[in-house]
Amino acid sequence: MPTSTNAPGPDGSNQELRMVVLLLALALGLLVTAAAVYVALVHPSLAEPLAVGAAVLGALTGVGGLIARALRRWR
Repeated sequence: MPTSTNAPGPDGSNQELRMVVLLLALALGLLVTAAAVYVALVHPSLAEPLAVGAAVLGALTGVGGLIARALRRWR
């Protein structure tokens, strides 16, 4: 079945807002990473728990990305 050419396309007006939100999220991530490195240097006994937490957070982020892609394709 051919697609309708009358259907509205994606709205590009939110592109700047998306970029700003993405840059703010990147800056926040860098600040959190710098804080974790500082704490690990000042308190070496916390280095291993921080590494485990970072690994879990990375895994959860990856799973969340996969779920978001699956939901986007399903819609």
